[in-house]
Amino acid sequence: MDILSSRVILRPVDYERTVEFYRDGLELAIAREYPGGTVFFAGQSLIEVAGHARAADARTGFAGALWLQVRDADETAAALVARGIALDRGPVREPWGLIEMWLRDPDDVPIALVQVPGDHPLRRDTRPHRD
Repeated sequence: MDILSSRVILRPVDYERTVEFYRDGLELAIAREYPGGTVFFAGQSLIEVAGHARAADARTGFAGALWLQVRDADETAAALVARGIALDRGPVREPWGLIEMWLRDPDDVPIALVQVPGDHPLRRDTRPHRD
């Protein structure tokens, strides 16, 4: 199977509040808008906030988390706090080498904002060299 693109679809309780969070709080650029929905650029993927099709008896909560890479975790944390966004945890270098901070969107969706340090294997070509 070939995957041509991907996106995460969120069905928030309060569409306008959630769009404001991703647009103004996280400052994600809008990829497109349609009646009842907004799609944001999120690196190599998209985050769609859908204001439709949430059934009244739909389960609440989100079992996963959004993982978004940032250039500088400390600068990002300061900017978010300045915009009034609470962090669950500020930037910390994890044992696996990534610098991560955590926050939640208005519907309690966990978001990891991650900085990949220059010396991390994700930044290095670990393939064997061909002679």
